[in-house]
Amino acid sequence: MVQELEQVGSRLRAVRHSRGWTLDELATRAGMSASTLSRLESGKRQASLELLLPLTRQLGIRIDDLLPTEAPDPRVRRPILRRDGLIIAPLAPEASPVHTYKITYPPVSELPELRVHDGFEWLYVLTGKLRLRLGEQDLTLTRGEAAEFDTRIPHAMCAAGGRPAQVLSIFDDSGARMHTHVAEA
Repeated sequence: MVQELEQVGSRLRAVRHSRGWTLDELATRAGMSASTLSRLESGKRQASLELLLPLTRQLGIRIDDLLPTEAPDPRVRRPILRRDGLIIAPLAPEASPVHTYKITYPPVSELPELRVHDGFEWLYVLTGKLRLRLGEQDLTLTRGEAAEFDTRIPHAMCAAGGRPAQVLSIFDDSGARMHTHVAEA
């Protein structure tokens, strides 16, 4: 906590500089002496609500803006889903605006049934070969190839050949629901 308070002065100075204001200008606006503001910014005077409230009001910021924020843990810790033989590993937080997954398609003897739903899908083949049936097109994508398509076009995917295919897939909301929904048992 002490270390956080030590940073208030330097953050206050940075905001003042970003506004292009001198010590005298901000001090006058906030109703305090320039020497008090200077001591506060240099850490020679302890920050108090009595001093910070008029300063933050003049700068148009919140007191919280002067405190360092702890970065949240960036790791994604969501369970792997298994659906229709697919292994679906979420790569983004559940509330993320972009739904990103690593999907492993197993080798199968027949292409799954074509699906249609609102949205768009973007995919990138990480390993193996992916068979993509898109409308009348029957494509095989290999490692390093990408595709983007409107999911209102009938489509289906599976591994091509005798090995699994690992694919990085990005969906909009409706695509994520369609591809990751696990039916209740």
